[in-house]
Amino acid sequence: MTVCAIEITTTAPFTIAADGSYAARLAGDGEARYPERWTLAGPEPYAVPLPLAQPEEADSEVLALADGRVLIHRRVERRHAFALLYPTGGAADGPRTGELPLGAVEPGEEGVRICLLPPSPDGCGAFALAASAAGTTVWRVAGGPFGPVARIPGRCSGGVWLDRAGRLLALDRELDGTTKAVAVDLGRGGEVSPLLQIAEGSDDRLLLADPDSGLLLIRSDAPGEPRLGWGVLGSSRPVRFPECLRGEAGTPFAVQPGQALMPETCGVALRLEEGGIGLWRPADRHVFRLAAPEGWLGTGLWSPQGRLHLPYATPETPCGIAGLTLPAAPPPPVRLDPPPPAAPRPVPLQQAPL
Repeated sequence: MTVCAIEITTTAPFTIAADGSYAARLAGDGEARYPERWTLAGPEPYAVPLPLAQPEEADSEVLALADGRVLIHRRVERRHAFALLYPTGGAADGPRTGELPLGAVEPGEEGVRICLLPPSPDGCGAFALAASAAGTTVWRVAGGPFGPVARIPGRCSGGVWLDRAGRLLALDRELDGTTKAVAVDLGRGGEVSPLLQIAEGSDDRLLLADPDSGLLLIRSDAPGEPRLGWGVLGSSRPVRFPECLRGEAGTPFAVQPGQALMPETCGVALRLEEGGIGLWRPADRHVFRLAAPEGWLGTGLWSPQGRLHLPYATPETPCGIAGLTLPAAPPPPVRLDPPPPAAPRPVPLQQAPL
């Protein structure tokens, strides 16, 4: 595999279905944009364009579902419309695109931001967030009755799933001048409970979570500056902020699944600000920095075996997947004499347990 330093070539997100079988993006340039579905489950990835009679606006969002359909979110004047797109049977002039309208959300006030949440872990559900200073509503837009399923006080952003059933959703809630991650139970009418309370006045955001191991990737200014940290869901141990991540401007975008009860061994992929990729494990004390493949689309998916799959698109390869493997950590230095026993270290009060 040949890699080189690149810039991310698309402004629209590339989303991967919960089971990794399909992906979707808004392809094209300028005023000639159209949804595109990638099939990832076969021996070689391939893309299927899903154009309609009218090109899509650049701010439209797409989401891949595990059944191969693509959810699209469009803004039509003040309304936000949602529909499912899918390729139809071969016609005389080639395959066509079918469209199934699902419903629309019309904000009742100014300043409401509506966006899709990450794909639901069950593979068929899809949700959107309608956030404003007055409060936030979680809407179900696919995989069940269209409509609101939760109402949360405060302005919420982010969106991270905490389980495999698509019931527990973590959101970053801005309330009374601070931002704290909270857990929303969609199975209990949107019941809200605290998730991150690292310090009373700190901004604590959840960036990623792995339901298998419980690993949480966090950004917080509790240490005195915004830093990346990690913790374990349900653990009584405090959030840790590794020195190797100090000053790291990267954003985690993928966590290795399948490491049950072993969060320290999970591979984590970071999208670095300069365009490269960082690979790291909580058990490691350093970050491996690697160049990204040409045409990288800014995201990826870990396999349980520890291989990172990175989608890319170039004129020569419009639908490609590159693979990276997290290098083995170097062995610790040999110590001839056993170190003295470590003195008990109290947990700082500013780093309260999760």
